[in-house]
Order: sequence, then structure tokens, then C-alpha cells
Amino acid sequence: MTAFRFGYQTRTDAPVILRQQVQAAEAAGFDVFCTFDHLGRHLSVLEPLAFAAAWSERIRLCPLVLNNDLHHPGILAQRLATLDRLSAGRLEVGIGAGHAFPEYHATSISFDPPQQRKRRLAESVDILRRVLDGEQVDHHGEYYDLSGFSSIEPLQNHVPILVGVNGRAGLAHAARTADIIGLTMLGVTLPDGNARAVRWDPERLDATVTWIAEQAGERAGHLELNALVQAVVVTDDRRKAAEELAAEVPGLEADHALSTPFLALGTHDEIAAHLFACRERWGISYYVVRDIEGFAPVIELLHAEDQSS
Repeated sequence: MTAFRFGYQTRTDAPVILRQQVQAAEAAGFDVFCTFDHLGRHLSVLEPLAFAAAWSERIRLCPLVLNNDLHHPGILAQRLATLDRLSAGRLEVGIGAGHAFPEYHATSISFDPPQQRKRRLAESVDILRRVLDGEQVDHHGEYYDLSGFSSIEPLQNHVPILVGVNGRAGLAHAARTADIIGLTMLGVTLPDGNARAVRWDPERLDATVTWIAEQAGERAGHLELNALVQAVVVTDDRRKAAEELAAEVPGLEADHALSTPFLALGTHDEIAAHLFACRERWGISYYVVRDIEGFAPVIELLHAEDQSS
């Protein structure tokens, strides 16, 4: 059974708060400090990780996730390798296909159909892997053309790549190439262009994890599965919290809110038991949250459980 890991995803644009958050996350036992990649009135995705590296010693650093369509893989690989060197080898790379269509429209980037964006993502991941592994790359594909491209090498011998993607073809490629798969189980993008409907029924997740294992073959035992927890609600009444969220989130049923790995509801003991059960059922061992204080006691409980077993 893969050991638990925990990430914290920052949402701040204030440097003082960013410093406080990375130091608090490291002190609380989080393993990874994450940013996000959206255009607009936000800090950009990579620079805050370099800032966080300067204010921390142990915690790893991850853009969760890069929108592939906003980055050329060759140029991106050099920026990532630079960040890995500046952070003393603490980088992990998260990348996905993009979904927030207003960002595309605002910048005149073509918002292609999902399957096309996922094929482009797969091609980009292949290039990133080769460049970050120190290769000089000649690549002439459907979307990218590189001739004799190479970059400064990262400090790590192998920079982990997390691919966040849905769909059988996208997951199959991730199972064959990624180190970590970011499960989302999300549906259509809603009219605001950012939020998405959820599809969190447990049987669907059963089928998804089975598909990943089948496609990974001998790699399956080395893959790490990740879930970005959309809400941490510390409460004495899990059912009430689930019902309230189901009333607000498109596509969510209360029973699914109680079973899904993408929500953490209940007392700290109940949340720990829930995530332990999710790891037992689906093999998901890496959880990213947006609440340091509320989730820190859960980290202690699950690490203690791992150490005692």
C-alpha cells in the first residue's frame, strides 16, 4: 500500500501570506506546496513556487496543474528545470489539458474540442519527459515541432510528472507515461467557464481505477493516484454537510458526497477514517487540500496509522 502524501494548494496573491502558508504547511507535515494555473487577476503559476522554495527547506513544489495550452513544452521544460535547480531538487510537475474557455477567448487561443486538447497534452507530456530526462529532442508531431532541442538539466534524476485528465484515451496515455495521475471525475464545464459538474459516483471511480491499472500494466504498482479535495468541512454531522454540498454542487448526490475522495467531511477522526477507506478501495494515497489548519490533525492521524501498520 502506497504511503499517504498530502499537498496544500495556495490561492493567495499576497507575498506575506504566501510565505506564511508555505512555512505553516511545512510545519504541519504537508509534503507538497501547490499553485494553480489560470489567466486573470492571479499570481502566475511558477514564480510563486520559486518564492516558496526560498522560504522553506523540505516541502516539495508543484504547479497543480499547468494548463498545457498556455505553455510550449520545450520552453516550459527549461523553466521547470530551472525551478528544480533553484529549489534544490524539490519540483513535481502537474499538467492538464485546460477547460476554462473564457481564458482562451480572452487571449484568442483556440479552444479546441476535448479530445484534441487531450491529444496535445499527451504529446506535450512525452516531450517534457524526454527534455527533463536530459535528452536532446527531435520531435515532429501533430502539434509540436522541435529540432535538436535541449535544456539545462534539473537537479533531480527524475522529476515526477502528474497528469490530470479524464477519459479513457487520456487516462491510458497517463497510465503509460506519468508518475502520478490526478483523478478529477468531473463532467462538463458550467456556463461560467470555470466550475464543472461532478461525476463522483463510486462505481464510476471503480471503473476508472480499474482502467488505469489495466493500461499501466507492470507500471501499475509504481503509479501514485491523486485527488484534489474540493472542500474540507470539519463537523460533527457528516450527513448534514453532505446534504448541504449536494444542494449547491451540480451533479452531486449526498451519498456520493459521503463516499467520494474529493471531499473531506466530518470530525478529524472521521475524515482520517474516510481517506484511509478511499486508499483501501481505490489506491488513492496523495490528497491535496486548501485548508492547512483544518486538515493538519488528519495528517497526524493518518501518518500514525501508517506507522503502526
